Amino acid sequence: MALIVQKFGGTSVANPDKIKAVAERVLRKQAEGNQMLVVLSAMSGETNRLTDFAMEMQQFPDSREMDVLLSSGEQVTVSLFSMAVKAQGKQGISYLGDQVRINTDDAHTHARILSIDTEKIQTALDKGNVVTVAGFQGVAQSGDITTLGRGGSDTTAVALAAALRADACEIFTDVEGVYTTDPNICNKARKIDKISYDEMLELASLGAKVLDIRSVTFAKQHNVPIHVRSTFTETEGTWVIEEDSEMEGRVVSGVTYNKNEARITISGVPDQPGIASKIFTPISDADILVDMIIQNQDTGNGMTDMTFTVARSDYERTINLLNEIAEKIGAREGVHGADNITKISIVGVGMRNHSGIASTMFRVLSREGINISMISTSEIKVSCIIEEKYTELAVRTLHDAFELDKENMPEEEEL
Repeated sequence: MALIVQKFGGTSVANPDKIKAVAERVLRKQAEGNQMLVVLSAMSGETNRLTDFAMEMQQFPDSREMDVLLSSGEQVTVSLFSMAVKAQGKQGISYLGDQVRINTDDAHTHARILSIDTEKIQTALDKGNVVTVAGFQGVAQSGDITTLGRGGSDTTAVALAAALRADACEIFTDVEGVYTTDPNICNKARKIDKISYDEMLELASLGAKVLDIRSVTFAKQHNVPIHVRSTFTETEGTWVIEEDSEMEGRVVSGVTYNKNEARITISGVPDQPGIASKIFTPISDADILVDMIIQNQDTGNGMTDMTFTVARSDYERTINLLNEIAEKIGAREGVHGADNITKISIVGVGMRNHSGIASTMFRVLSREGINISMISTSEIKVSCIIEEKYTELAVRTLHDAFELDKENMPEEEEL
């Protein structure tokens, strides 16, 4: 008897009829002789609706109370789902994060899972129940309800699969798997049969929205195979697993983009030891995440420029903070930036063994008249900052250049 963890997102449980359909799908899988543990998100749009209510109460809602509020969305779906199971004459029981002790730290609205007490879940499974657990939520040592942040239900599912040593963790969504790029932009996008944890981590961190990055990290740490597939078809999806030799043969696996980017430059900065710390420590203390960083070479006047990127949602806040920092450190030419940019990236474990991939990317973008303002690389990815208006052109051009619509990647000399 296999233990299967299945997670269904908001669009999959958007209304009572869809919840009933998911329950029927889960029960068919149980009828094959499997134990079934189901993790559910809130109904589609519910988290945004609750957030809007909070904004009517406080300009900056209290994070502890936000967790109490937002966790109610999953409570609705898991209870309705268990009712749907019981309506079919089967055994089902729902649990919230604090009931099964999904223990987290106390970082409200973006908590991290520390441990899970699986005894109650395992007992219920052994009694033949379809067990449903609310995603996205847990409990701090203080007893406070916590939430894991956007996409946290994926993390809940993978963490439960790891804790219970499940045979598989299936993440159901409204797409059929992981694609070589966004199918809404490129009609040549191809579904990938299997992809490595490392590639999926890069894609998730660079803008791909299929899986939450923390869930992939958890899966890699605990070697949990993830099957990403559609709620609305029986089609085989994409397996996220350990790297194998076949994956290494693909030079580039995907093209992704992230429009939630802003570029900021502080100019005329004294070029001296400790200046970077004086700039970035206050930014870090404000819980603003910095991504790409470039420091220009001193031109001989003892001054330099520092350019970096942050999330677009943090742009105004960072500009205001940096204006204060600039005055304190004596940055002569002030602060300026742009929030009309996109980070475009190519990802593939095969880059480790192939040269010329970055130059091909640069050449292709140049041929289309697309200027690159910043570059960042790792051994399996190359990212470029470009103007937002060129996003779709860049995605399609790079997808064609690396022939990602084909199963086999072109040889290095053909790129």
